[in-house]
Amino acid sequence: MNHTYKITGMTCSSCQQKVQGLLSGIPGIKNVSIDLSSGKAEIEMDKHISTTALQAALKDYPKYQLSESLEIPAAKVYSEMEEPAKSWLATYRPLLLVFGYIVVLSLIGAGATTHFNVWAFMRVFMAGFFIAFSFFKMLDLNGFADSYSMYDIVAKKIRLWGYVYPFVELALGLSFVINFQPLIMNEITLVVMSVSIIGVLQSVFNKRKIKCACLGSVFNLPMSTVTIIEDSIMIAMSITMIFKML
Repeated sequence: MNHTYKITGMTCSSCQQKVQGLLSGIPGIKNVSIDLSSGKAEIEMDKHISTTALQAALKDYPKYQLSESLEIPAAKVYSEMEEPAKSWLATYRPLLLVFGYIVVLSLIGAGATTHFNVWAFMRVFMAGFFIAFSFFKMLDLNGFADSYSMYDIVAKKIRLWGYVYPFVELALGLSFVINFQPLIMNEITLVVMSVSIIGVLQSVFNKRKIKCACLGSVFNLPMSTVTIIEDSIMIAMSITMIFKML
């Protein structure tokens, strides 16, 4: 069942992600979708949850006030029908562009010698991946931490991990640039990305409509199989590099 509510006090994307995270943590809530500009929240529930229970989830943040919406649901449906849905290419264009730049950079690095070096390609790709993705996350650390805590198995329990994770990515990226302790760095990459993909798989398989935090809060990318592919590539590369060095 779906219900619409009005939420006031949200002034930025970090506020939006914070409220989404708090409401999503209530047992019985399947999905929370909030429109920041209008303050409308569309909440999908397994069973009826009282407005009081929803308000209680926000009690530690009194600036966020939730109330029942008086708007007719049909009006919202009509409004959504008027807005054309984005194509797959338009939705993931930012992510594809970032990947494109990293691939081109990796090809240049791998072809710098007489023969194409596939190991150099993977090392440069992993360096570019971590540095680029950490950059977008650091543009809005609070927004990323809020988004990440909605699905990552570690960030759900330890919120601090959402603030630390971008710096871990940056450290890994710089380590791959200078080829520092490659075996250890690839082992750390394998562990970090394997843990990260668990929450992604759970969200995608449960068909939860939440925002992917891979590019921070700068771009509104939905969680999908694209995120699984992205993490799987890094896991596969780290495993390949580890076996090469053993």
